[in-house]
Amino acid sequence: MPRYFFDIHDGEVFTPDREGLDLEDLEAAKAEAKRTLPEIVKDEMPDRDRRDFTVDVKDVAGQIVWRVTLSLVVESPSQGSTETT
Repeated sequence: MPRYFFDIHDGEVFTPDREGLDLEDLEAAKAEAKRTLPEIVKDEMPDRDRRDFTVDVKDVAGQIVWRVTLSLVVESPSQGSTETT
């Protein structure tokens, strides 16, 4: 089984995955990133109104095989724009 690594970026902090996970294939690695990213956002709820969370999925050679990004945007419909702090 191939091993994949899931490096996390949140716009401020980079957290490299030094252990990785053994998964069946590329599709399983993509599914794992998509499943994990909302949990990360929930655990690290930002105090700003806009933030992008990204997981780079790398293979054992260090090549990025998937990039999954989840954006959190808080805006007031009455203002029509996003406030960034």
